[in-house]
This record gives sequence, structure tokens and C-alpha cells, in this order.
Amino acid sequence: MTEARKVEFQHEPVLTFELLQKIEIPEGGTFLDLTVGSGGHLAAFAERASLSSFLFGCDRDPEAVVAARERLGKFPQVRDIIQAEFGSLREIMKRLDIQAADAILLDLGVSSHQINQGYRGFSFQTDGPLDMRMDITQTLNAAEIVNEFEVEDLARLIRNYGEEKRANRIARAIVNSRAEHKITTTTQLRQIISKALGPANLTKSLARVFQALRIKVNGELDQLEIVLPAAVDALAPDGKLAVISYHSLEDRIVKRFMRSQTGVCVCPPGLPVCQCGAIRRVDVLTAKPIAPSPEEVKKNPRSRSARLRIARKISSASESKRSVE
Repeated sequence: MTEARKVEFQHEPVLTFELLQKIEIPEGGTFLDLTVGSGGHLAAFAERASLSSFLFGCDRDPEAVVAARERLGKFPQVRDIIQAEFGSLREIMKRLDIQAADAILLDLGVSSHQINQGYRGFSFQTDGPLDMRMDITQTLNAAEIVNEFEVEDLARLIRNYGEEKRANRIARAIVNSRAEHKITTTTQLRQIISKALGPANLTKSLARVFQALRIKVNGELDQLEIVLPAAVDALAPDGKLAVISYHSLEDRIVKRFMRSQTGVCVCPPGLPVCQCGAIRRVDVLTAKPIAPSPEEVKKNPRSRSARLRIARKISSASESKRSVE
């Protein structure tokens, strides 16, 4: 099993000011950061939380857990930081002995640390092994995908998870290249894609391919689909779920889920009475997602694509009274 390196874990948390405006931890309340990273968001909440509060963090990246524990050790309100993938929220709640949370935060995507460290293999801009594992103890990595997936499966992956229109051309180029030499580094993959596409819109295509591989390696969208309903279940009445997404695939899932929990009827048109059993469990507090301010984007350009959505769990779930017109 690969051990976590103790490295300087640099990551600038995004939309911190907006989160602190929208979420307040009550006296003795519980806050759970499911993507703690280096602890930036959790530190900001700890500075405002009372000593009687219970703050917890988890992350699937063991390097992040090491960094967060070191950074947050000075806050008595931070009770524990553990390694776990956020899709296992129900197990996390049991492990931390949390009955219900007053707020849960998900900051999706990849951290600046993971991008900047070449040995993690997340970026086409730095040379390193084709890895992309957030949890460095798992087996599947990006090299296995590019060297073993059939061309049709590879094209589908790049098209669906990267939203890349030239997915077929890229997949064929990868398969043709690996027939001669195994593809093991980010530089090799970048060169293959560059040769196949030429300079036009190359940077965006490279970013999309690397995004698609990263999502597949880490099962990011599957994890997100699992954690959202579990998070609503885990919230105390009036508790808040905050999710920061970084691309349309993530944000679309979050938007649709939150809307589905508001009791909106999804029955086909023409039915005289609602048959879908729509249940209102939350109120969405963000009519539109909150974007970073121009000042934050200037300070941290990687925050540009961030979008924050927040939902509040209502005191008691009730059947939607909405009729079908």
C-alpha cells in the first residue's frame, strides 16, 4: 500500500466569504467538511465557531489529511480529520459518531496541490506519471485507462466526461500510439493529443481529456450522485448543504438534485393529479449559483469556474401539494 507523503499542501479555498455569510454554526452545532483539502474552509469556520461546536473534516487524499491535521490542530472545535471518500457519508457519520449535522460542505474538483505536483499526474502542463488518483492507495489510474480501454469506450469517456467534440479522433490517436509504445506519462499523452489535433483550441481539448480521465479514475460523478441524498438525510432540521462545483457536469447534477428535493412535480403533462409522490425536503437558498467576485478571480484565477449552491433542509418533510395542470 502506498503511504501518504508529508508535503506542503497548498490550496486556496474558494468562495470562503460567501460561505461564511450563508452558513453559521450554532452554539454546540456540528459542521462537516467532506472535502477538507488543506483545511482552508474548515479553518475559516473554526475561527468563528464557539468552543462548544463540533467541526469535522474528511478527504480521500491522504496527503490532504496529513496537511489538514497539522493546520487545524490548534482549533479545539475541530474534533477529527479522517481519510474517507465523500460517497461513504453514512459510514463517515457512524465513524465520527455524528447523529446529524447543522451544515455539510462539498468542495468538488481537484485541488491546486494535486494539479501542481507533477508526480500526481493530474496536469498536462507538468511532466509526471499518468496517475490522477485522489486516493493514492486505490488501484485504477489514468495509465490503465489509456492503455487498456477499447477505442469506442475511450471515445465515449472523453466525449461524456470531457464534453470534447473531437473525442473520436483523440481516442484513435491514443490507441494507435499505444500499439507502438505504452503510454505512461502526462507528457506522452499531451504529445499524442497535440499531434492528432494541431494547435487550434488545443489547450481546451487537453484540459477536457485530462478532466475526463480524472473523473473516471476517481469515480467523481458517481460519488456525487451517491452523496447528495445521503447529505440531506444527514442534516438536522434547518441544516444547510453547500456544494461548490467547477464544471457543468457537476453543477448540473447538483442543480437537478436540489430541485428534485423541493417537491416539484415531475409527472408527465396532462395528469389531473400528481402521481410521482414529490416530497419537499429542502428549500434552495441560491436561485442562481454564487460565483466568485472579480477580486477573488484576480487573486486566484483557478476560482473562475467555481459555482456555489446551497439548500436548507426544512423542519419536516411534507408531501408536495402541487397539482398537475
